[in-house]
Amino acid sequence: MELKSRIECVPLEEALRLGSEMGIREVQAGKNAFRMLAHHPDLVRHLYGLLTMLSTRNKLDSRLRELMIMRIAWTTGSEYAWFQHYRIATTQAGVTPEEIVAVRDWRKSDLFSPADRAVLAAVDDTREDGKVSDTVWAECGQQLKEPAVLIEMVVAIANWIMFSQLLQSLRVPIEGGAAPWPPDGKCPTP
Repeated sequence: MELKSRIECVPLEEALRLGSEMGIREVQAGKNAFRMLAHHPDLVRHLYGLLTMLSTRNKLDSRLRELMIMRIAWTTGSEYAWFQHYRIATTQAGVTPEEIVAVRDWRKSDLFSPADRAVLAAVDDTREDGKVSDTVWAECGQQLKEPAVLIEMVVAIANWIMFSQLLQSLRVPIEGGAAPWPPDGKCPTP
């Protein structure tokens, strides 16, 4: 059953105008997440500033970031995040559709490198305990090495957990006509 958005999206023309004023590309400003958050222009400006930094001026490898986001989307049941980042992961970050399916139960998969496994474990620790355990932190340190990359990993996990929560709380719909939960339509069980 599809849930109705709790707040209507800002009209597309207004969202595009606001996005242009903020230096946000039209393709991003036209997405439902931006259009929903555009009701609060000052807040959306800051949120998208962080997203832009994490996505375009990142020190953490984009592949690792997208695996983390896909894991967060799966474990939180965030259809919108899964849908949007499936495309980013497969077209821009070199993640295969098979790896995306495997991220659902990554511990049973042999598709992931030690670095992949370390960041996925960091996601699970943070979701389950609110922090990365000492054991997982040591593995992340061994794989990622640089302090700036480790800090960005923690911020990225927190950021996309927050986004998952807000996307679901506001019930931001995926863009019209799109099939949910690519590549196979399977969604997490509550």
